[in-house]
Amino acid sequence: MPEPDERLPAPRAEEMTTEQRQAVDRISAGPRGALVGPFGPLLHSPELMTCVQQTGEFLRFQSTLDRRLFEMTVLLVARHWNQQFEWAFHEPLAREAGLAGTVVDAIAAARRPSDMDDAAAAVWDLVHDLHSSREVTDEHYAAAVAVVGERGVIEVVAGVGYYTTLAMVMNVARTPPPEDGPRLSDLDVGPAVD
Repeated sequence: MPEPDERLPAPRAEEMTTEQRQAVDRISAGPRGALVGPFGPLLHSPELMTCVQQTGEFLRFQSTLDRRLFEMTVLLVARHWNQQFEWAFHEPLAREAGLAGTVVDAIAAARRPSDMDDAAAAVWDLVHDLHSSREVTDEHYAAAVAVVGERGVIEVVAGVGYYTTLAMVMNVARTPPPEDGPRLSDLDVGPAVD
């Protein structure tokens, strides 16, 4: 089945406003090095794009959260929103960060991984609670604090919010995923329910 037409692609360089060019210069000078994925659609509001990408820059490159748990959080959000770009971009990063392939595969299949360590299970439960009930049980909150601390809990929750924003932007914009990246199967649609 062909991909639907992209909406809100980044403006061409010759069509950019001064504010858009400045926003592209800022993101290109940072650790991302270029305008990619969600930042193309967000560039239609350059000031917003700059604020949003700075939050993501902190979460992705400066957070104290273990990279494996951070990337797992991103995959859980990508799966929940069926966001192909987010999945294709972060799935290899999750594996590089040490997230077990069986955990990645279970998230892709929208089910709870059976072989998580305590830290991964605590983060999975925290994110699952947020997605399923928009709250977190006392038990899951305490388990998450025990393994990642209060700061880690806040960074997981902020990561869920940040990547949810990007997922919604890209779903509306129909941002195409990288051609060579892994994809969520069309057979596995829908948020995790386990």
